[in-house]
Amino acid sequence: MIPGDGIGPEIVEVVRAVVEATGAPIVWEEHAAGAAVFAAGDQSGVPEATIASLRRTGVALKGPLATPVGKGEKSANVTLRKLFETYANIRPVREMPGVATPFSGRGVDLVVVRENIEDLYAGIEHMQTPDVAQCLKLISRIGCERIVRTAFELAVAQNRGTVHCATKANIMKLTEGMVKETFETVAAEYPSIRAEHIIIDNLAHQLVRRPEQFDVIVTTNMNGDIISDLTSGLVGGLGFAGSANLGDDAAIFEAVHGSAPKYAGADRANPAALLLSAAMMLRHLDLLAEADRLEAGLDATLAAGVVTADVTATAGASPVGTRAFGQAVIDRLDAPPRPGARPQQAVRPPRITRLAPPARPRIRRQVGADVFIETTDTPTVLAERLQQLCRDTCYTLAMISNRGTVVWPPTGGATHCIDHFRGRFLITDQLEWTNHSLTRLLDEISGHYRWMHVERLEEIDGTPGFTAAQGQR
Repeated sequence: MIPGDGIGPEIVEVVRAVVEATGAPIVWEEHAAGAAVFAAGDQSGVPEATIASLRRTGVALKGPLATPVGKGEKSANVTLRKLFETYANIRPVREMPGVATPFSGRGVDLVVVRENIEDLYAGIEHMQTPDVAQCLKLISRIGCERIVRTAFELAVAQNRGTVHCATKANIMKLTEGMVKETFETVAAEYPSIRAEHIIIDNLAHQLVRRPEQFDVIVTTNMNGDIISDLTSGLVGGLGFAGSANLGDDAAIFEAVHGSAPKYAGADRANPAALLLSAAMMLRHLDLLAEADRLEAGLDATLAAGVVTADVTATAGASPVGTRAFGQAVIDRLDAPPRPGARPQQAVRPPRITRLAPPARPRIRRQVGADVFIETTDTPTVLAERLQQLCRDTCYTLAMISNRGTVVWPPTGGATHCIDHFRGRFLITDQLEWTNHSLTRLLDEISGHYRWMHVERLEEIDGTPGFTAAQGQR
């Protein structure tokens, strides 16, 4: 048990009482993470004692943790997820009894399955120039396969009929494209489940038009973070957004919402999201009857018009404090399941340690290099100098781009150039090329320009392992 920051300790106290009232045989080990740990000088936000406890038990129920904004400390939430490789983030949302929203009566009941480790959230950033920052978007085949298979296994466990894969593969053809490709391959193994690909911006559009059409949505880390907040807004907000972070060796259950420090100690926080997370935890522990009791008590409480002050409820509701809300749930644990309640089993992500068989291309051919250069020269001046610098190498300058748009050869466009250029050099003589050829090229460039990044360009089984720049012919 990690109480968390802000409102965390209050809602954790309530949830612990409700879980114990269901009869679940839980013995809690309480440990710290978050703000107090940062304040003590630990920049990870997660002390060794907490890590050791989670390693031993394999399960955590966690209150919200404050994430430093614009400071050096890493997010303790992300640290926990990455340390224990909890690669699958499960975020269900459904229409809640007695909670009024613009979508009430539409039957919204869906799950966002978000990849939780990779993508931009790998957090690998560099200042390439004093005015240009870079963040690397990393997508792996094993990451794609694990999260896609988890989505299909969830659909099976919850008797759901459709899985949508949401990507931006129309723009990021290699990274997001790998997700789409993996989804289409894995879908063939689940013929009873309808598999659909959808562009992420269209998904956002469709979610606010006809959210009831969606069942399971699987997507990448950043997309999933944004879309899951949107879906929680369909059913009453983050106060009803529970989640599970599942991996091979650990499972962390938490509310999606933040620590809301301005409400700390005010007995105003809504514990429903963490209660829903606790129900997911109980199912993970195969305590299915206890999980059903908890959700039945929560549904009956909301249906009776008992809500916290943050909730827009139906007529006749009476807002209560955090502790009173928890007691109202305890008082209703023996209520019957809500009409249409979905039978649920534990979701077991598939254990995949590596791809089988590993990807082994037949042919990998070096075709060039992209060199990123800091300069205030014009594209024309830069091109003339780079052409001179590579003259005695086996490379030739093919194009120069600025923020992904071709600026040389001239295209007739009007790009506002910053001091961050990419020169694409292609190998003109394969027989002359060696690994030292690239070193020589960089040495020549270094005599005139500061370069900060280089990418080797390869063809893999005849297919370019890189993308063209906008406007490149």
